[in-house]
Amino acid sequence: MSTQLRPTDVKRLNRHWRRRTEGRIALIVESVTQPFNLGSILRTCATFGVETVWLAGNSADPTHPQVGKTALGTEHKLHWEKVPQAAEAVAAAHAGGFRVAAIELARGAVPLHEAPLEGDVCLAVGAEDHGCSPALLSKADTLAYIPQIGRVGSLNVAVAAAVAIAETRQREWRDLPATAEDADAAEAARIR
Repeated sequence: MSTQLRPTDVKRLNRHWRRRTEGRIALIVESVTQPFNLGSILRTCATFGVETVWLAGNSADPTHPQVGKTALGTEHKLHWEKVPQAAEAVAAAHAGGFRVAAIELARGAVPLHEAPLEGDVCLAVGAEDHGCSPALLSKADTLAYIPQIGRVGSLNVAVAAAVAIAETRQREWRDLPATAEDADAAEAARIR
């Protein structure tokens, strides 16, 4: 029978994954106006160790009370910057050494699982009703879409951001031991 991990076990497990994570992830959030969506995005960012979040256009403000209700305080654990235009966010990401991958159903986009997400990547998501702007898409290094097989043609922006961030981390973690104990055993065997 399986039981939930105790808080100390969760901390140990999180430490295990943090030590084995080298790639940097950033995120551009363009004109996401609904506070609950932004709160959910920020909580996902904090969970997966996103380094910087650029809020472009008329995105909701992380200090909005409804953002905090969904983010559960994680908005205070992130580095975020507001910029007037998405092009400024892309330029800042490039200056920080990130490749920019816009997540959008657009011409020329590749399926997310085939997109080049290794290394230092800045993902970009756009507004709830119209997605990433043409200006953002034209500045991105890569365009990727999330394949969908259901009868609905799009995902909520917070869910799309979570899928893309998880896929990016999964690339780095794919061949790592599942637990700290497995990693310690592998390291001990390697040293012998």
